[in-house]
Amino acid sequence: MSEPTRLKTLEASGLLHPNAERVSAPLFREGGFFLAQDKVQVKYEMLRAYAFEGRSVSAAAADHGYSRSAFYLVKASFTRAGMAGLLDSRPGRHGPLKVTGDIAAFIRAAPAGISGAVLAAEVERAFGVLLHRRTVERLRRP
Repeated sequence: MSEPTRLKTLEASGLLHPNAERVSAPLFREGGFFLAQDKVQVKYEMLRAYAFEGRSVSAAAADHGYSRSAFYLVKASFTRAGMAGLLDSRPGRHGPLKVTGDIAAFIRAAPAGISGAVLAAEVERAFGVLLHRRTVERLRRP
């Protein structure tokens, strides 16, 4: 695959390194297989430089265009999920919603005078689901 095609593919997939110009690791200087714009490859090589080359966290992170705090986040993600952890997580909600149709109907049918906190406690008793009072109040809005 040519470099321009690879760059287009990375961009379309949302995998372009946001700070490719700051990548100074020797592997990425010559281009070819190692491409500083490839965010996943750069993250992997950053972790490898730390784990197998004995680079310090600060040096490995700086050489690959990341901060120390970003290094630790990448490392934790990789430890938890392997190579898939090097992909950025999708934006937005990551789990199922707590509010089902039954819960929403229960909240909307409640008398208007009940506070959000009291109604949240009733939802917990009735459905076993803990909601914040503000969530309940938002659901009650017309």
